Amino acid sequence: MPPAHDRLRTPDERPRPGSPVVVFGDVLDDIIVMPRTADPAGTETAATIRHRAGGSAANTAAWLGSLGVDVSFAGRVGTADLQRHAQLLANAGVSARLAYDAHDPTGTVVITVDGASRTMFTDRGAGASFGPDDVPDDLVSRAGLVHFTGYTVAQSRSPVALRRLLGRAREVGALVSVAPGSASVVRRFGPPAFLAAVEGADLFFPSRETALELTGFEQPSESAEALARRFGVVAVVADDGGATVATQGLPPVTVDGVATRWVDSVGLVDAFSAGFIAAWATSRSLGVAGRSGARAAARAAGVAGGRPPS
Repeated sequence: MPPAHDRLRTPDERPRPGSPVVVFGDVLDDIIVMPRTADPAGTETAATIRHRAGGSAANTAAWLGSLGVDVSFAGRVGTADLQRHAQLLANAGVSARLAYDAHDPTGTVVITVDGASRTMFTDRGAGASFGPDDVPDDLVSRAGLVHFTGYTVAQSRSPVALRRLLGRAREVGALVSVAPGSASVVRRFGPPAFLAAVEGADLFFPSRETALELTGFEQPSESAEALARRFGVVAVVADDGGATVATQGLPPVTVDGVATRWVDSVGLVDAFSAGFIAAWATSRSLGVAGRSGARAAARAAGVAGGRPPS
């Protein structure tokens, strides 16, 4: 039996064992650029360039599928990419329910990686018009947990559709999980407005930088405790793939990163979220779920891009 400070508050705060997870949101194509030299801008620079499937929500679904979770994903791509993205998700164990757009192409992100630093240039393409009302009722009706990212929140024209989806999830007893995404997304949306839009989520997975943007606290333990007053369980994910995990009324639990090989940090929080959710479905331990998240994040750090290795 784990120590008292390492347990969630009640069994009712867990998804039903074996119940499906539904993830919805962005599915994109990533172009990852790793310069080989420190040549200044404006010159031709040698680089390693990799093309990978991406999108924070789709990445999380793929990691969940790779961990054996029954997971469905809903999103939108360009018509030409429908079969390709559906097959890539299926290869990871994900049941894909993809809409398609005949006018806009699949979204693309160009990611430049320089050590631990990265810069992202994003065109959301067809995915920009996919919203909470587009998530099929039959997926939500059988879900034990519904997960989405801050990119969905940021591109919503109104919080009304998101609140409707949260209501649909609550009606069937499903829990709600949110990964807010980058600090810049939260900053542009406005931290108070963002927090209000996702108020009451059961699981919340910010990076350390995003947690700072949301709370103003530098220390992960302080930001985790502050956010735990709004959400059921909060895991502030560190740059090394570890985390500080908190729930209201209990001391935070620190989980160390375990990566032994480092290629890039793309998809690190996505993988951590998936690992945490996969363990949390059957465990009441913040530490057990956190360490599962850290192991998944370590796998993500060791490959180029945000998806699990095939």
